[in-house]
Amino acid sequence: MPPSRSHIRATIEAYLSRHAEEREALEGLLAVLDGAEEPSSRATLPGHVTCSAVVIDRDRRVLHIGHRVTGLLLAPGGHVEAGDRTLLAAAVREVCEEAGLRPGDLCLTPQFLGEPIDVDVHDIDPNPAKGEPAHQHFDVRFAFYLTAEQPPALALQEEEVAGARWLPYADVRSPTLRAKLLAAEADGLDGRPEPVNASALIHDGAGRYLLHLRDDREGIWEPWVLALLGGGRTRDDSCLEATLRRELAEEVPGLEPTELVPFAVEEATSVDGLAVPIQVYVGRWSGDAAAVELREGVLLTWCTVDMLDRLRLSPGLGELILRHAAEHPAAEGPPDGARPLPGEAPAGTELHIVGVHLLLRDEHGRILLGLRHPDSSFAPDTWHFLAGHCEREAAIDCLVREAKEEAGLTIAPQDVDLVHMVHHVDSPNVRPRIALVFQARSWTGNPEVLEPDRCVEWRWWKPQDLPAEVVPYTRRAIDGILRGRPYSEQGWDER
Repeated sequence: MPPSRSHIRATIEAYLSRHAEEREALEGLLAVLDGAEEPSSRATLPGHVTCSAVVIDRDRRVLHIGHRVTGLLLAPGGHVEAGDRTLLAAAVREVCEEAGLRPGDLCLTPQFLGEPIDVDVHDIDPNPAKGEPAHQHFDVRFAFYLTAEQPPALALQEEEVAGARWLPYADVRSPTLRAKLLAAEADGLDGRPEPVNASALIHDGAGRYLLHLRDDREGIWEPWVLALLGGGRTRDDSCLEATLRRELAEEVPGLEPTELVPFAVEEATSVDGLAVPIQVYVGRWSGDAAAVELREGVLLTWCTVDMLDRLRLSPGLGELILRHAAEHPAAEGPPDGARPLPGEAPAGTELHIVGVHLLLRDEHGRILLGLRHPDSSFAPDTWHFLAGHCEREAAIDCLVREAKEEAGLTIAPQDVDLVHMVHHVDSPNVRPRIALVFQARSWTGNPEVLEPDRCVEWRWWKPQDLPAEVVPYTRRAIDGILRGRPYSEQGWDER
């Protein structure tokens, strides 16, 4: 399948957020995105999306190739094909086919990352031999740096390409692209690769390292392997440490290393084959990996150096851990009977997950519940309180935050009362939970669906007419509240 319409629209909107003044010039492209035909199909007329690669070397020159058919000197590019996962992937494929580069010869620029540097509209003459009338190309252009000091030898596609040249920014043939390059030069677009991803090598000081098992899904880097937490920089990140802290908050809220110190720069390969320099930071944390909420991936687990040869690790990770372990020998753990390390629970303690839940009642006494998304990992297609897991924060602070994030409701902490607690467990193999139910006496705002991947609808329900599909402990909490009981249990007698 070619890139989806939603992907193309998101790519163009990201570009227009930088260049709002070009919206009128791209009305034809926006009309294609609003139409019924495939935006990237060459059969879509009067215009369709194409992609080009703007390859930049260390001397701030851009690769141009001569097209035999048109005689023009242009950046490598062409039509999107059915196998292209994204527009960026199409640009990578085109430059590799036409110039003979490998995807690993290229990396993203820190100035543009995976967003287009330019979107150009140009007219294409009719081609009677192919039965093509005059039409337009909406060319989406992505910038790449060469990873090597010197440009690699090119292997040009002879049937379509007649020669190649490296041109300085000021001599780039496309006026719109030339203007973008010259403007970005002042922001450091110098052709010199630097890390655009950040990862955390988290250890506990006692010889354990925290690893993340990635999902086995299309589009995931190195699926189903143990890797480090982290991710790619966005334009809103002030620095790579900010990138890493944002990624940790998104992936594992509540996991906050005591410090993040640059340790090494590693290189990985993206799903499109691009080289990806990664800044690895070392952080210290000694919590329970199974107790934190994991929002991305399969699991978190601690490992030790002696386990590395038995694990399926991302490339180079084993050597990285061994290097850190050699440079920073682990402190010996406490002897038997001694106090646990800071952050660890005493022996025999069963750690619990704490969740906060909001009870809202309108002027008619109805209770607000949300319908969970059908693809939710927890309670799909089931009604539930507005709720969330406590991070490193007070429970009421968590409640106030979740109400704002999930439904756009503003609640003052002093207007909240604890009205019920449910101590519940689902099975012998999972952690027990403590559900704190708080009632807000007042609030501002009307419930909105702000996290549609989790909740698809908010609705007020009469307590005596609750829907059939309600999360069991939610129903038990509501029953306990109506009976004036402050506490209930669930699941313990079923273990």
